[in-house]
This record gives sequence, structure tokens and C-alpha cells, in this order.
Amino acid sequence: MDKMNHSSAEAEAETIEPLRYLSKDEASAIEAELLRDYKFGQQQLIEIWGHACALAISKAYPLNSLAKKQPTVLVICGPEQNGSIGLVCARHLRIFEYEPTIYHPKRSSHSLHQDFTVQCEKMDIPFLSYLPTEVQLINDAYNLVIDAMLGPQDDSINIREPYSGILVTLKQVKIPIASVDMPSGWDVEEASQDGISPEVLISLTAPKKCAVSFSGKHFLAGRFLPYDIQKKYDLNLPEYPGTDSLIEL
Repeated sequence: MDKMNHSSAEAEAETIEPLRYLSKDEASAIEAELLRDYKFGQQQLIEIWGHACALAISKAYPLNSLAKKQPTVLVICGPEQNGSIGLVCARHLRIFEYEPTIYHPKRSSHSLHQDFTVQCEKMDIPFLSYLPTEVQLINDAYNLVIDAMLGPQDDSINIREPYSGILVTLKQVKIPIASVDMPSGWDVEEASQDGISPEVLISLTAPKKCAVSFSGKHFLAGRFLPYDIQKKYDLNLPEYPGTDSLIEL
């Protein structure tokens, strides 16, 4: 009987397909379908993702585990969608009783991006006017850094200022870094040899190909995806526990 159970368990294990890691084009196509065919709104998706990122941070770095007396977090936001996700993440972290500070050097003219900025300002979340180049100041002031700069659709080869300079600074910080969707400066399709080394990665929708070699704490936030899209792209998403909107891979 034990032998039979063992064989059936082995057979079951063999039939479980591996989790799919997306290319840049696949990630873009899925998002386009969500917006066009499934009538998700851009603001709705960014809110879902930003909230999930804040939940992942609260799981990876609970308030009672932080090294410093004040639960300070530095959120660095880029100019495009990942930056907007960072703004939403900061707002939810504030609600979760963290003390986020935002560094947002190049603000987008997109109305949605501006709306998310106003929401943070209304929550009395401070915005830095510049990022200290003296790394020790960052290490002393914050418990961790959230990297919400460059996403899958950004050019990872020709990174311009101020982001190229920020990446140089982030490579030197000693406090943990948590990256949104993919580590800034990495290529979507492959791991970076000399990029930043986040301690936590929060993949959105489905992990990107570069995350295959990521060895830190890895969360996935993709439970909102319609079943037809999951099937069409063979995503093979894991079973999320209970009613959680994210899972640790």
C-alpha cells in the first residue's frame, strides 16, 4: 500500500508543470490583453500591484523585526509604471504603520502618476529633494530600500541619469533592498552580472526570465489574473494559500 501511494505521489509530482518565467514581449502582451480585452484599468492594475508589494514588504520585514527604532523605509520611484507602483506601495506601507520616504527624481507628466503622487502627499509622506551620495547616511536613516525604478519595459542597457547614478549608490548600501517586479539595471531576459543585489524580489503577474537565477526571498503577486490568460500563456501559477494575494516562491 505504501509503495502504491509512493508511486502515485511520484506520478503526481511529475505532472506538475514548472512555473512559467516571462520574456519582455510576453509580459507586455499579457498586460495589453488585461487592459484591452478584460477591461482592467491602468490605475486598477497599478493599485493591485502596489498593494501587493506593500504586503510582501510587511511579510519580509515585519514592523517588530526592523533594526531601527523608527520603521523607516526609502522608496525610490522611476518615471514610468514601476514608479507609480512604488508610490502606491509607499501609501499602503504608511497605512501599515511604516514610515516611508519617497525619492522621485523625475516625475511623469501622466495624470495617473500625478494622482498617485498627490495621494502620497495627502498621507504626509515626505519626498526627498536629492539622494545622499554618502551611502552611510542612507544606511543610518532607513531600515531598507524599495527599488521601484526600472521595470520590464525600460531600457536596461542605456540607463540615463539620474538612475545610473542611483544604481551606483544602491550597489554600495548595506541595508536590504527589495525590488519591484525586477531588479533595476537587470535585463528582463537574463540575470545581471554587475547589477544591484536585492534581498527581496516581488514579481508582479508572473516572474520574469531574469528571476530564474534570483536566490533571495521571492514573492509572486498574480492571483488577480483571469483563468483564461493563465491557461493561454501556460503560466502554471502556484496555489496561493487561503485568501492571500501573494505567495513566497
